[in-house]
Order: sequence, then structure tokens, then C-alpha cells
Amino acid sequence: MQKRHSDRQSYFEDSACTAREFYLPYAEKFHRIGAGISVLEVGCGEGGNLLPFAERGCEVTGLDLSPTRIEQATQFFAQTGYPARFIHADFLKMPIPSKNERYDVILIHDVIEHIGAKQDFIRHAHNFLTPNGIIFWGFPAWQMPFGGHQQVCKSRLCSHLPFIHLLPNPMYKGFLHLCGESRERCEELLDIKRTRMTIERFEQLLTVCGCNLTDRCLWLVNPHYKRKFNLKPRKLGSTIARLSYVRNFFATACFYITASDK
Repeated sequence: MQKRHSDRQSYFEDSACTAREFYLPYAEKFHRIGAGISVLEVGCGEGGNLLPFAERGCEVTGLDLSPTRIEQATQFFAQTGYPARFIHADFLKMPIPSKNERYDVILIHDVIEHIGAKQDFIRHAHNFLTPNGIIFWGFPAWQMPFGGHQQVCKSRLCSHLPFIHLLPNPMYKGFLHLCGESRERCEELLDIKRTRMTIERFEQLLTVCGCNLTDRCLWLVNPHYKRKFNLKPRKLGSTIARLSYVRNFFATACFYITASDK
């Protein structure tokens, strides 16, 4: 396992830095960020992505399926001195809020590729938006070198080996077992393989769900890699970005802004 995935305090700080430099400025191109703006992150983890929004005076709420992550988010945020609300819940089971309880900006980063019922999830997310609200989506294209999230493996070989998630299921599972990965970890990685997300599939789902695709930004070098590997983030060239399916092998991060078609 890469160190940043075991040191959750560092992961919180890394996430906050990346969100401050990349996520917030990207979202701000399409919606005002500041006092009086409500922000929800679905799948907030330790909450690092929300810190820059709280620093700007937004009312921030984090939601996660893991009680451990919610506890960590509450703890880490308390140390910063900024107010935030964190909720342990299954987002798909949450009732649609009343109009005065909806959110101006919703963050859904590194989440959609884990969801089985993607169409239901996308529709449900847009029901939480204010009339002029936006959703910032971020996910790795499935075929990119680490699109299978194998960086979470405990085995150093597995966590640093690109493209192994593209192996046929029996070979992939066998390789993970050979490297000493636990049964639970293997099931997690195979589940990601089952629910994988490509650029084409995501955009098709947006159309089916009646969502407005406001903007798309594909990255050759993921903004996360600036903190993680000291690499300069770089957008995917326009020629490759237009090549359906091929672009999935190169897009280490896919950023989208969507709005409800209302």
C-alpha cells in the first residue's frame, strides 16, 4: 500500500491542498464560492476536499458510508477550527431534501466508479441541487494505468504495477492472491472492476438521466500527482481527448461539471 493511503492525516492534508489548487478553482468557474454557499461532498472520506470551501466561508457538509471516515473527518476538521457537518449514511437511501435544504455545489470525487447503480445515483445526486447548482465529478478513466485503484494494495508490487486491473478476472484474482492480498481486498478490487467507469459510459449516463453537461476536463497527469509524486499536472491533449475509447488509456483524471435539466 502506498504510504498516503495508510496515513489518513497526510491524506487529509494532501486532499485539501489539491482541492484548494484545482477542485475549487474549477468549480468556481461555474458557480460562486463563498459565504452563503452550501457545499455537499458525497463520499467525503476524511473531509480534506471540503476544507478549502470552508476556508472561503461556505457551509460544508460531508457524507460517507464509512463510520470510520466520518469519525476521522470530524476529528481532522475540528483541528482546523472551521465548522463542518459530517453524516454517516447511504446516499442512495437518503430522502430528497426540501427545496430550502438543497445544495449549491456538490462534490463527487473518486466515487462514481465504485457505484453499481450509477444511473440511479446520478439522478439522485441532481435532486439535491438548488435550481442553479452544479455538481463537480471526478474519476479515473477505467483503462488508465491505475484505473483499478490497485494503489490501495498492501503488496508493494501490486500497488505500483500499472494496468494489472485489465487482466481477465481469473488472472487478476490469481495475481492478487499470489501477492498476498487479503480476500476482502481482492473482493474490493474485483468490485471496482465490475463497476468500472469510462468516459463514454459516464457521458451516456448523463444523457439518459437528462443532466446538462456543462464542462469536461481530461488530465494526462492527475492533479493529485503534484502532491503524491511531485509531478506537474497536465491536461490531455485535444487530439487524444477527442478519440473515443483510446482516451481512456491516457486520462488519469476526468473532471466534469453538470447541472440538472430543469
